[in-house]
Amino acid sequence: MEINIKSTMNMKPAIAALSALAHESRLMIFRALVQAGKAGLPAGKISEMLQIAPSSLSFHLKELAYADLVTATQQGRFVIYVANYPTMNSLLTYLTENCCEGVPCVTENLECTNCDVDSSSALNPSVEVLIDKDGQRVIK
Repeated sequence: MEINIKSTMNMKPAIAALSALAHESRLMIFRALVQAGKAGLPAGKISEMLQIAPSSLSFHLKELAYADLVTATQQGRFVIYVANYPTMNSLLTYLTENCCEGVPCVTENLECTNCDVDSSSALNPSVEVLIDKDGQRVIK
């Protein structure tokens, strides 16, 4: 079965996304949000988990949002940040669309579609979302 998937992303947004991720703190933040799933995380929880000062975290989240890698939603007193999976998937597709000398190398699961984490984990500091050695999401 041949799959021909073209990215909707072009070079400028790809450069913006890669530039945003080319910083240790922003990469850690983005990976934490990807692990958190669609529920996302409040800024305070991100700051606590990654031990990043709130003022620095705000700057890094702004850079990730500018690159369209995260979205922010007000929920009561909290601002919940969520990884922007369509942008992430477009970037992955853009980076891999010409791999393997034009021979399709991916037959399924090119996109992240398994992000159904219980939304209660985002506001519950005792809940930890991890990825095990097999790439499966584990909630502790």
